[in-house]
Amino acid sequence: MVTTLPLPLPPSDIDRLPSRALNSAGGVRARVREPPPAAALGPLLLPNFHSGAWKSSRGKEPSKRLMMVAEPPKPGWKASGVVANGIKERSHADSRKNKHKGKSISSKRKEKPGASQHSTKNSSGKKKSPGPWDHRKVFTKLKAAVEKDDSSWCQRFRKEDFPDSDQRRIRISPDLQPLPWLSEDDTQKMEFLAGGEVVSKARVPAHGQVLQVALNHGPGHRVPGSHSESCQQGNCCLVKRPDDWFEVFAFHLDRILGLNRSLPAVLRTFHSEILPYKYTSGIPRPVVWWDPDIQHLADSDNDQNSVPLTWVQYQELLQVHCGMEVDLSSAPCVGVHHSEWGRLALFDFLLQVNDRLDRYCCGFRPDPNEVCVENLMHVKCRNTKELVLVHILVRKTEPSRLVFIDNAGRPHQSADNLNFRLVEGINEFPEKAVSVLQSGCLESLLLRSLYTDREFWDSQGGASGLRPLIHTVQQRGKILLQHIRDKKLRLNRDL
Repeated sequence: MVTTLPLPLPPSDIDRLPSRALNSAGGVRARVREPPPAAALGPLLLPNFHSGAWKSSRGKEPSKRLMMVAEPPKPGWKASGVVANGIKERSHADSRKNKHKGKSISSKRKEKPGASQHSTKNSSGKKKSPGPWDHRKVFTKLKAAVEKDDSSWCQRFRKEDFPDSDQRRIRISPDLQPLPWLSEDDTQKMEFLAGGEVVSKARVPAHGQVLQVALNHGPGHRVPGSHSESCQQGNCCLVKRPDDWFEVFAFHLDRILGLNRSLPAVLRTFHSEILPYKYTSGIPRPVVWWDPDIQHLADSDNDQNSVPLTWVQYQELLQVHCGMEVDLSSAPCVGVHHSEWGRLALFDFLLQVNDRLDRYCCGFRPDPNEVCVENLMHVKCRNTKELVLVHILVRKTEPSRLVFIDNAGRPHQSADNLNFRLVEGINEFPEKAVSVLQSGCLESLLLRSLYTDREFWDSQGGASGLRPLIHTVQQRGKILLQHIRDKKLRLNRDL
C-alpha cells in the first residue's frame, strides 16, 4: 500500500472549523457547501482515495489516511531494485531482513507516554510503521488519470474559463468551479479583507512598515467600542509594504500543498481617509488577517515568537522527534510536534523565506544591502550558539501546531543561491505536499487559485505574468525533490 495526494474535492464530512472570532463579531457565518456530484470529478478521483487532502487552517486532521492500491508491477520489475527516480524500494524480504537493524527512519520507533501516535495498525491490531513510498507507481497512476481526463484539476489553464470581465474583488461563487483547497472560512476572510470598511488603525510596535487596521463587515454590523476590542474579535488585519506582495502568493501555495498553516491574505488598494497617505496612494498592498489567538512572548524584544528557540536547540529537537519518541514538554522540545518542522522547511524552501529559520543569512550569499549584512548579523554565522530563530508562532488553542507568518520570501532568488540551511536537520517531509510538487499540476492549481484575488491577478499581469513566477517555484520544487532522493529522506503520510 502506498499513499499520495490525488487532488480531490473534500468530502462533506470534513471538519472545517470557521474562525470563532470572525463569527462572534456577527460577521459572515460559515455556509455548508454541497459537494459536486462524483461524476463531475472525472477519473482523477480514484475510488481508493479518501478525499480529505486539503484541510482548513483550523480544521482537524482527517481521521482516515489517504491510501491507494498500488498497481501491479510491470514484467521485469524487481521490487528490491532502484526505481526510476533514484529512490530505492524494499521488497517484503528486504523488510524482514532489515527489521532488526534499525537503520531506516521508519524502523520501530518507541512511543513515549504523552506522545502522539503516528503509526498504522494491521489486521491483528499491532502497530506498524508506514511502508516505503513508491514514487514510481503512485505518479504513474496519477499521470495516467490526469491525461485521461481533461476536466481534471490538472488540465491546462484556459483563459476563456477565467474572464477578466469578472470585476468582483474575490472571484468565488457557485457560478465558478469550487476550489477544494480553500475552505469556507478562507473564502469569508478573503472577502472580508478585500472589501471590509476601514474603521480604525494602530501602529505595530517595532514594525514601522506595518499598520494594524480594523475593518467593518458592512452595513448592519455593530463596530466594537475600541480598536483593541475589534481586533480581539478577529476584525483586524495587517497592511504590509507593497514589496511584500509575495505573501499573497504564499497563502495560496500553502493551501494547495495541504499545509494549511498560513493566514489568509489578499492584495488591496485602500482609499480610506483614516489611513496615512502612503497607504492610499493607489499602490496595492498585501493585507493579512490578524489572528487574535496567536501566542506571543511577554518579552517586548522577542514578541515575534511564541517560544524562545536557538538554532542549536532546534537541531537537537529535530533529532529526538518531539511528540513521537519523547513528550512534547520534555527538553529540548518546545511543545511543537515534530511533523510541523517538515511542513515549515518545505514551505520556506519553496518561497526562500530566510527570516525565520535563518535570519542571519548563513545558508546563502546575501547582497551587501541585505538587512542581515547591514545590521552585522551575518558575521554571527561563525558561532552557531549565538543564532536564534524568529517567527516561531503557535496558537493558544493549538500550541503543538505552527502558524506561518511573514511569508513574503524571495521570489527572485537565483537557483544557484538557494538556501539549503532551511532544510538542514529535516529527515522527513509531508507526503501530500510532495505529491503535488511531483504531479506536474502546480501551475494549473496556482493559476486557478490566484485568479480568485482579482487585484493580485491584475497587478501581476494575469496568467502570462504569473507563469514565470510559478515556474521559479516549480524549479525549486524539483530541486527539493532531488534533495529528498539524494538524501533518501522519508515522506511521511501523517504530515
